[in-house]
Amino acid sequence: MSDDACRVDVWLWRARFFKTRSLAAKFVDEGRVRLTRAGQESRLDKPARPVKVGDQLVFALGGRLIAVQVEGFGERRGPATEARGLYSPLQNSSEAPPPSPH
Repeated sequence: MSDDACRVDVWLWRARFFKTRSLAAKFVDEGRVRLTRAGQESRLDKPARPVKVGDQLVFALGGRLIAVQVEGFGERRGPATEARGLYSPLQNSSEAPPPSPH
């Protein structure tokens, strides 16, 4: 993957929405993540699909709707403070992801 994109499962894991990358991949495989890029909305169906800075992701997790904009990719799965720098919440989202139920 290039420097301007990241696999969606890796990004969800690094942003600490999921405890493991395989859980993030399964979630994406089930078609539970919507991507908006340049005004075009689509459902992500494969964990290898790329996300880019500026993309918006919407998904339901732990009974809450999460809507975020991708702000960065990170180099690793770091602490929560580092993970929060990878995204900014959108208007209809909670401030931070719920604790991972998995």
